[in-house]
Amino acid sequence: MAALTWLLIPVAAALVASVWGSWANRRRTTTPDAAGVAGYERFRAAMERSSADTGARETAGTDVHETGTDVRERVGAHYAPDGPARAAD
Repeated sequence: MAALTWLLIPVAAALVASVWGSWANRRRTTTPDAAGVAGYERFRAAMERSSADTGARETAGTDVHETGTDVRERVGAHYAPDGPARAAD
């Protein structure tokens, strides 16, 4: 009987782990995919408008640092318009 009691502990732990795994892996939002994608497209459009506005201000000289150069020019960084850069092959 003691062996069955010791066997019950891992079986109960596996059952609890399986219930927790199911709960942790549930879908947390009820937002349909189409609405999420549309919201992301609106966000990207807003960011593109914002960067276009910033570019216009930089060329007008209103958004320039004391040294007269933009941050991107000082560090020599290139920004990808839609995500991180691909790895070098």
